[in-house]
Amino acid sequence: MLNVVIFGAPGSGKGTQSENLIKKYNLAHISTGDVLRSEMKNGTKLGKLAEDYISKGQLVPDDVIIGMLADVLETKKGSNGVIFDGFPRTLAQGEALDQMLSEKGQSVSTVISLEVDEPELIDRLLKRGQQSGRSDDNLETIKSRLDVYNNQTSPLKEYYKTSGKLASIKGVGTVDEIFGRISEVIDNLK
Repeated sequence: MLNVVIFGAPGSGKGTQSENLIKKYNLAHISTGDVLRSEMKNGTKLGKLAEDYISKGQLVPDDVIIGMLADVLETKKGSNGVIFDGFPRTLAQGEALDQMLSEKGQSVSTVISLEVDEPELIDRLLKRGQQSGRSDDNLETIKSRLDVYNNQTSPLKEYYKTSGKLASIKGVGTVDEIFGRISEVIDNLK
């Protein structure tokens, strides 16, 4: 089973490249962002809790995300694999993901880290906010989200690098160029 983690700073193209991976490799998609936005839209208890953190540019606590992921993972049985989009975001989540997969006789196959310079990320997110109307795509919140990423998510690079699973991909260029770099990594796993 092909289990791919894709991560990078907000605005690095995780969602776009996840869609390409899903199509090419017939993977199930788990996006914690999509699940959380759905919960917020529906006004659930989890959604209200998540909205409070997200509106401040903070990460939703690990225990909430991990519990949610375990439930969602069960619904993806029978696929060729899963792409984890926006998860894990902390070292504790990375360790929890490894433990959950190990209990199912699986493991993370590779971790795709999309590398994009901060000025480009800010530009992308501001444009996305203008186009989509996402309230969390404003300069103040973007800078807060980037600080959170740099302080809390970046340590995952070393964790996955140590295990030999990290593939750093230049996240600048056309969507097809970036996807070509990612596909090369995935194709070399087989």
